[in-house]
Amino acid sequence: MNSEPGVPDPDQGPPTRPYGAPPPPGYGAAPPPGRGTAPGYGAAPPPAYGGPPPGAPPTSDETLWAVLSHVSFFVIALIGPLIVMLVKGNESRFVRDQAVEALNFHLTLLIASVVLALTLIGLPLVLLVALWGAVFTVVAAVRSSRGECYRYPATLRLVK
Repeated sequence: MNSEPGVPDPDQGPPTRPYGAPPPPGYGAAPPPGRGTAPGYGAAPPPAYGGPPPGAPPTSDETLWAVLSHVSFFVIALIGPLIVMLVKGNESRFVRDQAVEALNFHLTLLIASVVLALTLIGLPLVLLVALWGAVFTVVAAVRSSRGECYRYPATLRLVK
């Protein structure tokens, strides 16, 4: 048995405190800056897909890849955004977001064109679908070049 006041007896286990009592000093408070602070203490977690933290403007490289995923509509439609998503999607959240958006839009246009082409009256409407796609592709490319996340109207969100 320990006879000194204030020193816990090792045979009795850890000291207990009443329910609702504040914790002993040193628990729960962040240490003052520059005094034993662990690296990253209180820092935000890393972003899900790498790249800059959320809210940071995209770099010129990221905007280039996002624009390429949109304008691939004019050259290789579905394959372009898919390649961009697979190659650069893990490096940048912005590029992945825009590549997925472009892929969903291109898939929506393909489905609409096939459905319209199967009906005799819908054949001339395929040209309107192509025009619709061209106009909104240019709008998306311009917005992406500014670093904005663009959402196409009337698009099926098939790829997440």
